[in-house]
Amino acid sequence: MSVEALSSLDFFQQLQTHFSQIWQALRGRSELLDTLLMRAWQSFDLNVASQCEGLPALDCHKGCATCCTLRVTATAPEVFMLARFIRAVTPGLMKHGVDLRAQIAQANDVTCGVGEAGRVAARQRCPFIAQGACVVYQVRPLACRGLASYDRKACAQAASCRIDEIPYSEPHMQVRSLVQNALQSAMRDAGVAWGNYELNQALLTALDDDTLEARWLAGEDVLNAALVEEVSAQEMAHAFDLLKPAHG
Repeated sequence: MSVEALSSLDFFQQLQTHFSQIWQALRGRSELLDTLLMRAWQSFDLNVASQCEGLPALDCHKGCATCCTLRVTATAPEVFMLARFIRAVTPGLMKHGVDLRAQIAQANDVTCGVGEAGRVAARQRCPFIAQGACVVYQVRPLACRGLASYDRKACAQAASCRIDEIPYSEPHMQVRSLVQNALQSAMRDAGVAWGNYELNQALLTALDDDTLEARWLAGEDVLNAALVEEVSAQEMAHAFDLLKPAHG
């Protein structure tokens, strides 16, 4: 299934249906979140590759973390997947003097409640960057996957407030939005909290209470304190109802 082969609406509808089918088949099973996110990431990767054919090469590379001072939002499944990953790698990292939970807490002290413009001005580095590389790269949120630039020099100039415009990849942004919204629509239909949350605050909350994933799956909005509403939930819900398949 690709955005190129289908209209954006058809792509959204098919992916939303698939996410809903996964939810129905795996509700109550431990592999639910893994399956949902693997499907989301695979769909993103395949469709971005298709959409970027014939376009200039990206200028992003390992060791470039200029954009990793921007605010990142994530859905609950992404937050809980990151929490699982961090718990798993923490013992090994601690042997090398790396305390991810402490780094997240330090970053959250600076970023909690700060909007996008304030985050740019603060230039607070993402707590997962070590020697220019992302230590959670394999489970990074869709927001991170969907931001890619054709000019890293422009990114550096924008970070230092010398220019306003960055030549971002439109396919990355479009596909990220379609995949994330299809996932959110399916979560809404499943009766769980489906908003976007500020990553540092939400992740710190999840790390400090390992009961939250189960409570979220039971319908509780356990990450609500970190909710980011750039568009109201009512507007988004109305849009999802208009966009999703007639049988959804």
